[in-house]
Amino acid sequence: MSLALDTSAPTSTQTPRHLTAVEPAPAPAPRLRAVPDGTEARGFVLYVGIDELKAAEAGTSLGEIVSQLRALTQQLAPAAETHAAVALAPEGAGGRDVDVVRLALQDPAALAKRRQTEVDEEPGARGGVVVDISRKRLLLDGDIAPLTYKEFELLQYLVLREGRTIDRAELISSLWSAGDDEVPNERTIDVHVRRLRSKLGAFEDIVRTVRGVGYRFDRHADVSIRQASTPSPDVF
Repeated sequence: MSLALDTSAPTSTQTPRHLTAVEPAPAPAPRLRAVPDGTEARGFVLYVGIDELKAAEAGTSLGEIVSQLRALTQQLAPAAETHAAVALAPEGAGGRDVDVVRLALQDPAALAKRRQTEVDEEPGARGGVVVDISRKRLLLDGDIAPLTYKEFELLQYLVLREGRTIDRAELISSLWSAGDDEVPNERTIDVHVRRLRSKLGAFEDIVRTVRGVGYRFDRHADVSIRQASTPSPDVF
């Protein structure tokens, strides 16, 4: 409420100066910036950046956080529907948790920003090893390595599980199906790995053999990985 002052001079028939209450005009409802004309808001996304370790240190879990947020939503708006998905990233990928979540779940603004700031790794752009998961290719000292589809799938499987030793049986069951023409066994999988290493040239030691167990991807200082921005299939 605002106050207006009557400053007219008093006469014998006028009352003294007085204050008159003036009701303000109602403010127009704010319009969401992200909603163009001709569209309507049907809901929203809240990106939460927190990994399992941080959640555990806070005495909770990702699933519990989701449950609490869903309960609050039902309390505030019982008719609302909710859906939750967890964003996955390779261990040690770095970056702010919330940025990783936004990219993994295909936030348009985050994807646009990444396209603007990311330097395109064309052949000859840099040395070392670039494992380009987004384009399914491997660059060695700026040149595209002639990997077959299955060789890149093998390398990608190890890269996405960086630092973990993968046994031969897991590689076979994950990368080949029963309907494939040539399904390797635990002995012949070594041949596939040798072929992959031969094409890595001077960088062959990024794929290490763990004797009696399987194989592991070890990242060097001259190895970089370009991640694909794909939604996680895991949901709560």
